[in-house]
Amino acid sequence: MSFTAATPILTPSYSLSSLHSNRFKATILSPIPLRRSFSSSFTRCRRNCSLIATAATTTDVEIDMDVDRLKEGIAEFYDESSGLWENVWGEHMHHGFYDPDSSVSLSDHRAAQIRMIEETLRFAGVEAATAVVDVGCGIGGSSRYLARKFGAKCRGITLSPVQAKRAQAIAADAGLSDKVCFEVADALNQPFSDGEFDLVWSMESGEHMPDKSKFVSELVRVAAPGATIIIVTWCHRDLGPSEDSLQPWEHKLLQKICDGFYLPAWCSTADYVKLVESHGLQDVRTADWSRNVAPFWPAVIRSAFTWNGFSSLLRSGWKTIKGALVMPLMIEGFKKDLIKFAIITCRKPE
Repeated sequence: MSFTAATPILTPSYSLSSLHSNRFKATILSPIPLRRSFSSSFTRCRRNCSLIATAATTTDVEIDMDVDRLKEGIAEFYDESSGLWENVWGEHMHHGFYDPDSSVSLSDHRAAQIRMIEETLRFAGVEAATAVVDVGCGIGGSSRYLARKFGAKCRGITLSPVQAKRAQAIAADAGLSDKVCFEVADALNQPFSDGEFDLVWSMESGEHMPDKSKFVSELVRVAAPGATIIIVTWCHRDLGPSEDSLQPWEHKLLQKICDGFYLPAWCSTADYVKLVESHGLQDVRTADWSRNVAPFWPAVIRSAFTWNGFSSLLRSGWKTIKGALVMPLMIEGFKKDLIKFAIITCRKPE
């Protein structure tokens, strides 16, 4: 999650809540399966950390031009904005978790981001993990936290070379290079073996995925039998029994947010449930945490108008400034019950 933006011409026209109508949906051919152990792949990643800033090309994947441009745009605005976010908010690039209707000071928000991780683990019933994939890892905050908490080995993937390089540098400074590793990779075509991880973690990356079906399929593929899969993401509201689509004003509001934050079309929590159930996943649970994240966006806006935040914002350039101007629309969307902050958890059968 970031408060940066990208050029509107590259964003999609907001579509209906259909899992198959997204104009960014790609035709993806599976690469040759990789049959390496977690240990060997982790060693390979550490060996290649010096090359982390260069994304590998994959000739086995056919990508629709619009999807290719979307990915490039996402990588670009995170390349440009991650330093600003870290400077103001620290290493966790996601919402904080708060008691509903609580009054909090600016100093409480970093603690609330840690609480978001802990509440997510509690909700999913995760008490241990040995091999974790952090899908859409940002600068690696969740990976490092989970590595410390569980002693797990964590692999983080991001489209942003700047994020991957910075995540690895922070890990080295923290003495965690033997536990965590980060690389540039596509969440829709992950460079991992089938069944490699006992915890599959996606903290606020699903909203960037142009093909939600492929996204969920990849999470399931890399999950080991018995693994827990966690998706925390922005959704639009579930449709009512008599509704075929969102209302026009809702489409319009979401389109403006897409233009500002470089997002493809959104889907609902119910859409995610259908997807995970289609894979035969067990113990599917969901919750709407919108009230628990309510103080976050006002705090982000306030932080942009501190001297540190404002000066950093100006240095980041017009794309970031334009994104900052869109932030009040997130507050409006939450207040009008259009936007939902959702958690979806499930378990892969043994």
